[in-house]
Amino acid sequence: MTEDKLPSRTDNFADWYNQLVLKAELADYAPVRGCMVVRPYGWALWENMTAALDRRFKATGHVNAAFPLLIPMSFFEKEKAHVEGFSPELAVVTIGGGEKLEEPLVVRPTSETIVGTMYSKWIKSYRDLPVLINQWGSVVRWEMRTKLFLRTLEFYWQEGHTAHATPEECQEETLRMLDVYADFAVEDGAIPVVKGRKSQSEKFAGADNSYSIEAMMGDTKALQAGTSHNLGQNFAKAFEIQYLDRNNLLQYVWTTSWGLSTRFVGAVIMTHGDDQGLVLPPKLAPHQIVLIPIYKNDEEKAKVMPVVAQVERELKGFRLKTDAREEVTPGFKFNDWEMRGVPLRIEIGPKDVQKGTLAFARRDMPGKAGKSFVEHSQLEAQVAESLQSIQASMFEKALAFRKAHTFEPKDYEELKSVVDKGWAFAWWCGDDDCEAKVKDETKATTRCIPLEQERGKGTCIVCGKPATEKVIFGRAY
Repeated sequence: MTEDKLPSRTDNFADWYNQLVLKAELADYAPVRGCMVVRPYGWALWENMTAALDRRFKATGHVNAAFPLLIPMSFFEKEKAHVEGFSPELAVVTIGGGEKLEEPLVVRPTSETIVGTMYSKWIKSYRDLPVLINQWGSVVRWEMRTKLFLRTLEFYWQEGHTAHATPEECQEETLRMLDVYADFAVEDGAIPVVKGRKSQSEKFAGADNSYSIEAMMGDTKALQAGTSHNLGQNFAKAFEIQYLDRNNLLQYVWTTSWGLSTRFVGAVIMTHGDDQGLVLPPKLAPHQIVLIPIYKNDEEKAKVMPVVAQVERELKGFRLKTDAREEVTPGFKFNDWEMRGVPLRIEIGPKDVQKGTLAFARRDMPGKAGKSFVEHSQLEAQVAESLQSIQASMFEKALAFRKAHTFEPKDYEELKSVVDKGWAFAWWCGDDDCEAKVKDETKATTRCIPLEQERGKGTCIVCGKPATEKVIFGRAY
């Protein structure tokens, strides 16, 4: 960690983001172009995310499994829309063991094809349904323009794959998992998200319908933070996933897939970070508390360190880090842990020991506003209350920012101006040409058609034709 200041978030958001990922030691650039090395601090953050998601998946009846990293090319060719959508991004293995392979193998970009092949073997009867499987792993997509966490050739994620007897169950599962993602984003990430349906041009290749959670970043761009797809019977028919129903009739299953990746780490950084560095929500932070002893000599150290040890015992139920480094100053430590976004800092010096108090500093409220003194006797309760308050405050701040930068333009000219400073929420007729016009002229895309919106009728913001739904237009990562 260096003492170099970060670029200003306001002046150069992209440079601020890149430098922060490196300085906070979340990740580094790999020797392979477009890939990243996730460093221990970044992986600890991702582990907390995976734990929060995995708990939710299991609570909704899903189980984990693992499928191969290498997939025969012929599998992709079975589902036309799927292979067309992914072909530009595929990494293909043609040589193995020094010999040319009889059939090229694709390095997994997503697993619908290999999962569909296995489901066709496993599913024979209505008694075998539903199948609710999730996989944790990494995938490779040959991106041309990459950015740490947000878009890399290889990234880490989970992908759920389920099979159902009826279209109603399939749609229910698709929306259930969208709700799971939204709950995780709000409750753990402190990130307000909009749940919505993707346009036909923006949907997943091979899906009937795709849904996403969309979040507004600190530069007002949108980030697709998680997706859930209703695949209908497209993959079932391509891979012959059939079962005998209760009437002994052969039927195709209905399938879903859904995923959330390490780009959510980027979402946390860009939603909450400031010019001092990361601001991490307590529920996900690798360290919820950093404890900093302050002393000038051995005499003061002898008074402070027993209290530090006592505090460590009292706070063993929290993720706590004691910074006992003696080669750097307390001021350096303050800046270091602010950069890393630890939600709560507790300082213990000789005067604190004498008074029976502890100094608190909240990361979400820089400067004097976030500082207070707490009676040692009230420590555990005050820590719990502070972390809860920080989590809630971070969400409310992000929500207020999104509301302040979401506009309802009156006409197309106003839409073109407001996407420079946020999202445009407007009527849209659903026509691909109108969608393409907005993208070509403003670089804004349809992010999603929010599921929660007032139903009614209006006129398309682009062409003036009748419209029955509003959509969010925004520039995105």
